[in-house]
Amino acid sequence: MTDLNALTALGAAQPRLASFAALDIRENPELALASLALRRGATKPAPFGLELPKPGRWVAGHGVAAFWVGPDQWMIEAEGRAEENFAVELKEASSDCTVTEQTDGWIVFEIVSRSGAAPVEALLSKLVNIDLAGFGPGRATRTGLDDMSCFVIRRSKTHVAVVGARSFVGSLWHALETAAQRVRENTMSFSNL
Repeated sequence: MTDLNALTALGAAQPRLASFAALDIRENPELALASLALRRGATKPAPFGLELPKPGRWVAGHGVAAFWVGPDQWMIEAEGRAEENFAVELKEASSDCTVTEQTDGWIVFEIVSRSGAAPVEALLSKLVNIDLAGFGPGRATRTGLDDMSCFVIRRSKTHVAVVGARSFVGSLWHALETAAQRVRENTMSFSNL
């Protein structure tokens, strides 16, 4: 029998990580994703004890997180559970809802600043059309990024996640890397003044 080796969405044995001055961008292949849609007449569930967020919001707790994706629809996240059948567990916890496995359809890049919120916000200002003054921790939105549609989640002041379709993983990585390089160059040129 042939030995098969698991590869990340970017085609490597290990998740890609790149550092740009104060920013780190990391591919997150360990995050399980499942969509949850409320059926007509059903009561809004609290899967695993998590209260589902309102439009434009992201919440975390009880080992899972969720962000709103549309009327009566959410994406549920479970860190470290990508190799499990997370959607089955979510369905058991939300029997009146439609649950669909999404892990292999999306890629998640975690962007973390090691020096406050400014580098993350500088990067976002180059990538997406989001009002950063109102996009604090716990916010999530769908937006365009370099002609691609993706979700941007503000996990904390210094941590943002970009969730995009796996089919354009290379283009999304390139856009993030290029913008982070520009932020680093601008930071270095300002520090030399």
